[in-house]
Formats: sequence, structure tokens, C-alpha cells
Amino acid sequence: MFDYRLKVFYTVATRLSFTKAAQELHISQPAVTKHIKEIEQQFNTKLFDRKGTSIQLTQSGKILYDYAVKIRSIYRDLEFEIHQVNQKQKGKLRIGASTTVAHYILPEILATFHAYYKDIQIELLTHNTETISSLLENHTIDLGIIEGASQSSLLEYHPFKKDEIVLVAQAQHPLANTTLKVNDLYAMELVFREPGSGTQEFIENHLQDKGIALNKLQVIMHLGSSESIKNYLLHSQAMAFLSISSIFQELQNHTLAIIDIKNFNINRTFQLILPKGERSELITLFMRFLTYNF
Repeated sequence: MFDYRLKVFYTVATRLSFTKAAQELHISQPAVTKHIKEIEQQFNTKLFDRKGTSIQLTQSGKILYDYAVKIRSIYRDLEFEIHQVNQKQKGKLRIGASTTVAHYILPEILATFHAYYKDIQIELLTHNTETISSLLENHTIDLGIIEGASQSSLLEYHPFKKDEIVLVAQAQHPLANTTLKVNDLYAMELVFREPGSGTQEFIENHLQDKGIALNKLQVIMHLGSSESIKNYLLHSQAMAFLSISSIFQELQNHTLAIIDIKNFNINRTFQLILPKGERSELITLFMRFLTYNF
């Protein structure tokens, strides 16, 4: 129900990229531009300013974005409440999630879920993909949300949310909002996640696929979380690969900036996983909730 043109604007404003919005919405970039121009004509105002290869919201764009967030939330509540009239649910739902999902995606989901279902207790465990899969197979948790691909024949895997890993630096970095070639990475100081991190392995595999020799990169530090890496970048000229889901606030506040790499993208899809076979009413309810709200 969320007006499509407003959805296009919301996606562009969130990603601060016409290209990334087109990819996420599965439409062409000219189509994205057309929808934005139609909104600008409707309100007789400019919504985005171009600065080199990057875009920023104008004052009018910021006002529209704030209202788009509110409208999106109202539509979600309307659709979900209509489908859940008079349903009362109780019980306990045990969820396992990988770090990025647990820190940056699930808090909003669980807070909204609790607002509807106060009698359902939620227990959230945060582990890597392998551990979550094992916990699910052993029935320690009811469902999981992971970053990795299918691994076990005992589990069902359902695409949940698309994500992109991007190169990031502090907003005042000389190369902020520019475009590099992949081989330029050899000249950059980089901060990586700790050895054994699933996200880090995913990044390294994509770099190797592009012919990058990992042992020749200038990796100056390994840190154990996206939060520690983000805070380090604010006080350094180093760069790091981070999930776009983890830096929305910093992009809006203009404290961190994305550095594009020509012909190089790291895309992934978070997976919702659960045991094969019958689903409990609580699992079915939670999955339906995700469908209507997120």
C-alpha cells in the first residue's frame, strides 16, 4: 500500500544512491530518476543535491524523508493490525541471529513485535552462522537469522533481507565519496574484522575473486565488531568494509562516507532458517509478522 513513488524516494534517501536504489527495487536507474522527478514536480522543490559522484538530501528532501518514514510506519501498522484482529498469542520464542542482524536489524523488529504481542517472551542469542545452525538442529532455538548460505539438509532457508558490504571511511577523508579501482586498495590502510569472522571471510572471498592478494593489503588492525571498527574510523584515515545495515545512522549524520569501487560489489542476503517439517504457531506468527512489516 505504501505509495510506490514515495517508496522509491525512501530507498534513494536511505541508500543515498540512485544506482543502489534501482538494484534494491529491481527497476532501472532511469525509472528511479523519473519517479524522483515526478515527486519534485509535485512539490515544486528539489529533493537531492549532487556533490561529485555522491548525492545528499536537500532541506526539502529531509522533510519529505521524515514524513516518508512516518507514512511507511502507519501503513505497516494498518496492514498488520487488519490481519491480526482479535488474535491473542502467548508463549516463548527463541531466536538465534548473527552479529550484524542482532545488532542492527532485529532490535526494531523485536520492539515492534513486542508492541503487538506483549504476552510472547523473546529470547535472542547472538552467535556465528555455524553455531546458530547447530543450535537449531539441536532444538535449542526455534528459528535463526544468519548471514551465510545454505549448509544443512535438516534446515529450511528463506531469503529474509538483502544487504551490501561497502568500503567506508570517515566523512572528512580525502577520498570520501569518490570512486576507486579495486587495485587501489593496495595503497590504503585497512581495518578488518577478527580472524574467523563469517563476514570477514565473505569479504576476503570476494576480494580474491577480483584477483586481490590478501597478504599484500595494508591491514593495520583487526577489531572484533562493527561498532569498534566504526569508532576507530572516526579517529583514523583508515578504511574498512562494513555492512550498509550497520552505518545508516552515520551516513545520515555525515560522520562516515561510502567509497565506491568500480565494478566491485559485495552483495549478500540474510537467511531466515528453521527446522524442516511442521512449524509451531509462534514461528508461523513471527514469519507472517516479518512479511507484513519488514
